[in-house]
Amino acid sequence: MTMQKGTEPKEAGTAVFWDRAQAQFRATADLLDLDESCRHVLGKCRRVVEIACPIRMDDGVIRSFRGYRAQHSSHRGPFKGGIRYHPEVTKEEVMALAMLMTWKCAVVNVPFCGGKGGVACNPQQMTAHEIERLTRRYTKELMPIIGPETDIPAPDVNTNAQIMAWIQDTYAMEVRSSSLGVVTGKPISLGGSVGRHDATSRGCFFTCLKALGMSNLTPATARLVTQGFGNAGYHMCKLWSQAGGKVLAVSTSRGGIYNEQGLDIEAAKKHYSDQRSLLDFKGGDQITNAELLTLDCEVLCPAALEGAITEANAADVRARIVAEAANGPTTAEADLILQDKGVLVIPDILANAGGVSVSYFEWVQGLTNFFWKEADVHSRLQEIMEAAFDAVQEESKKRGVSMREGAMALAVSRVANAFATRGLWP
Repeated sequence: MTMQKGTEPKEAGTAVFWDRAQAQFRATADLLDLDESCRHVLGKCRRVVEIACPIRMDDGVIRSFRGYRAQHSSHRGPFKGGIRYHPEVTKEEVMALAMLMTWKCAVVNVPFCGGKGGVACNPQQMTAHEIERLTRRYTKELMPIIGPETDIPAPDVNTNAQIMAWIQDTYAMEVRSSSLGVVTGKPISLGGSVGRHDATSRGCFFTCLKALGMSNLTPATARLVTQGFGNAGYHMCKLWSQAGGKVLAVSTSRGGIYNEQGLDIEAAKKHYSDQRSLLDFKGGDQITNAELLTLDCEVLCPAALEGAITEANAADVRARIVAEAANGPTTAEADLILQDKGVLVIPDILANAGGVSVSYFEWVQGLTNFFWKEADVHSRLQEIMEAAFDAVQEESKKRGVSMREGAMALAVSRVANAFATRGLWP
């Protein structure tokens, strides 16, 4: 099975991530002058489930893994969000990501709100059979709170279409229904959507085109550097190359490669697939992740995990545009430094919202049993991303704030309006 690799923050770091997500919300609430009731409700997760997932390993030993599912808000629709498998998954991490998912759905105006899940395990040290048993047990434990109209999981770090197929099948066996809408990111043969595999990157690419246009640039006249070479990072590089652009550097958690003349992305991908590393790739020089972030380029795309750009390295970032394909790659302190430097940051809740947008398309197709052509998926995604970029830019200009603050203001105001309009029951 092909899995995405990455390096996650330690448990203390994920607690900080949750604190940062709350601080970001509080700052936005102050900007919008939200009333205390709305702050109290939207500043917390509605539900956080922590479960034990015991399974029998291939050697016969029974091991129990800790799983989580956080559901932040359902004021604008069902919960929606990925499931990640990683040794350092924590409750605070999935809570923070669930909150960010609420804002992400709102900023692109799709009728979902935020959820996130994960299991603390190391899939790189597990067989496919063990991962399947873990997935089915985890799904069984989540049965009371997931479903096509309540909470719809999707792939995330170290999970993929096959794992979504196991979730779908487990759920279907329990409810005696095919339930195409219970997950997104599943195989096309089981009701998945064409265009979903590169949706996050394609959405990020469309926002980059809008940002480049503000400076009369195109991919052909702009150099890209990407941190991360998993699904999002690879497809971002591929789309950039196909548009005539030059990709200077890419990296994984073990380091990266750099070529001033531009990398052969397909050759790098083949090397990575064969070796599970970019080390010893002949088409570029070895480079560290720290060095990669400070390369001279027009666009820097953090496409790995949280906290890549920090107070310690933000002053050395030389990109004109930072497009956040990852969730939370820039700390609040780094954000201020980049803003002072005049760097345009396309925030994560906008830049990487292509994935949830096409997940919405997939969900709609599953519920209606009517499936779209790939060209339709791409064109509708472009329409959503361009409209969202324009709305965020307008909000930013109106309030005299950064793109991140504008995106948050737009998103939180939409959720707050839904909360006020729906009222409270009972």
